Amino acid sequence: MRFALIAGELSGDILGAALITALKARYPDATFYGVAGPRMIAAGCEPIASIEELSVMGFAEVIKVLPRILKLRASVIERLSKDKPDCVIGIDAPDFNLTVERRLREQGIKTVHMVSPTVWAWRQGRVKGIAKSVDLILCLFPFEPKFYAEHDVPAAYIGHPLADELNDATTQISARRELGLREDGPLVAVLPGSRGGELKYLGETFAQTAAWLQQRVPGVRFVTPVAKPKLRAGMEQAIAQHAPGVEWTLLDGQSREAMRAADVVLLASGTATLECLLLGRPMVVSYRASFLAKVILRWIGLLKTQFVSLPNILSPKPVVAELLQEEATPALLGHEVSYLLRNPLMREQQLEQFTIVRNELKRDSAALAADAIAKLLAK
Repeated sequence: MRFALIAGELSGDILGAALITALKARYPDATFYGVAGPRMIAAGCEPIASIEELSVMGFAEVIKVLPRILKLRASVIERLSKDKPDCVIGIDAPDFNLTVERRLREQGIKTVHMVSPTVWAWRQGRVKGIAKSVDLILCLFPFEPKFYAEHDVPAAYIGHPLADELNDATTQISARRELGLREDGPLVAVLPGSRGGELKYLGETFAQTAAWLQQRVPGVRFVTPVAKPKLRAGMEQAIAQHAPGVEWTLLDGQSREAMRAADVVLLASGTATLECLLLGRPMVVSYRASFLAKVILRWIGLLKTQFVSLPNILSPKPVVAELLQEEATPALLGHEVSYLLRNPLMREQQLEQFTIVRNELKRDSAALAADAIAKLLAK
């Protein structure tokens, strides 16, 4: 049995590695190859291209590297068309993967897409293309299969792999010790994102927010896990220019440890917000993108949900502050972070909702995904 996997971004690498392990339990002699990151490679996936080539932020930024991405997509389609693996599994990266999956499915190759695009939130018409591209879509959130059933797309709810992996058992003190941070005093973890575009739009604002907080919260300190080595210089520059007197520790990776150590987490909307929820840490969410993104999402009205962060979308009672685009100012962000630092009741209200979500998402999702794929291949 041969499986081809195509992952986009660091979160896709995590999902892909867990899925490979679960598939190996069912198909001990199976081989795996594709567009992979370090975790997938460690799990036994032979890389034909790096996951880094698909880690590109949003609308305007994609245009700059579009020729390279199109070339990679053509290369992947050509390679898999010749190899004809038993199953092609696209993990997230829908703009890239759905086209690949459609082309291969037209050739009779079984295709699975793991992680539903947010068709329930915006651009719902995309579901028609998804129906032509996949034999099965694996959904990480409980409300998604109902949406696909209404459009006759085979879908299975598997829960979220991160819920199986993460919990809030590690104490704040032990996390600080592990990172070599002082154990006392308020600590804010600052995560501007794992991509260069996110740092471009949020790094400066988050540094200014830290400076705002330092003037108002005695003894406050900051820690930032730098997602990739090439982003360190940009974060260092933002801190030097906008928060020169702030006590700030930069880490190489270790985002989960940093969140565990923090009293409050200030972060970009994305998968990291779900990790923060599962780790049981209070948070404030922000996001800024290009002017073009603002036009598409707001002015044209393609966004169909009231909230953008996963904790608010998934929680029975939305409790996380979201400050987006022009609302993402140092004063407003600082006020929300300060409020959480000073208000134990508000922190507890967030954590109560987070526990409900964690219990719903914890399903041994990699095993359920492997079961669903095995049923598809057995047909």
